Amino acid sequence: MARRKSDQLTDGEQSILEILWERGECSVKEIAGALSADKPAAYTTVQTMCKILADKGYADYRKEGRAFVYRACISRTEARQSALKSLLNRFFGSSPELLAQHLIRETEIDLKDLESLQKKIDETD
Repeated sequence: MARRKSDQLTDGEQSILEILWERGECSVKEIAGALSADKPAAYTTVQTMCKILADKGYADYRKEGRAFVYRACISRTEARQSALKSLLNRFFGSSPELLAQHLIRETEIDLKDLESLQKKIDETD
């Protein structure tokens, strides 16, 4: 049975989007080169991942000669909102309160950060 396609970003897809957000439009070759700075990235693999990003609606492309040039269709903020919404729905019953409680309990958040959060909460009232 085939695996269900996810609308969420994989780590590799997010790495490509980070490059597009930083540089704007890039060819597959340029993206592969940028990714290879950290670890080797095969051109064909990057090409496939770029196509998947376009299919998911996260990127768009145009053809320039023989090259495909990609650009991000969503901002970092929109990607964060989508990921957070998915996280809330999947693990916290769509409850921001449960997520906040989890973060306070399970992370090493310091007093300054908690005070800053409380200040922002107070300002919204």
